[in-house]
Amino acid sequence: MEIVVCELPAVSVIGMEGEAKPGHNPTSALWEKASARYNEVEALALRDENGLPVGFWGAMSNLSRSSLPWEDGFSRGLYLAGVQVPPEALPPEGWTKWTLPAFACLRVRAEGDYAAAFQAGLKELERRGLALAGAVQECQHPAEGGQLYLFFPFKRL
Repeated sequence: MEIVVCELPAVSVIGMEGEAKPGHNPTSALWEKASARYNEVEALALRDENGLPVGFWGAMSNLSRSSLPWEDGFSRGLYLAGVQVPPEALPPEGWTKWTLPAFACLRVRAEGDYAAAFQAGLKELERRGLALAGAVQECQHPAEGGQLYLFFPFKRL
């Protein structure tokens, strides 16, 4: 599993928002809803030099929308299933826009088992003496065939 340190600039995402709580994780339903209505935001997507969207984000935040990690053992928080857009983009009616702050992070290439990649990121933070400083973010890169990466913001202990 590939894990690298990187700096991620601020990222703006327009998507469908929902609240996760113990026993109820809406992420799949949010992705279905966002995908079904993607034509409403497709023109807003930030694109690479080949015309592909640069990323589809599973953005996360605590309930206060302060970009802190989910609570209750990563089971309670907000989730935004959407596409990366330029900072000035405005969300259409029924959509929500978040701008994730810039951060230094561990980027974990998720291959197969999502839960294993998530745990690997947390273990690597601990191994390096780092603490999770914000919500873990997910991004699928169309230019890489939809490869999923997890971003773990950190700070020195």
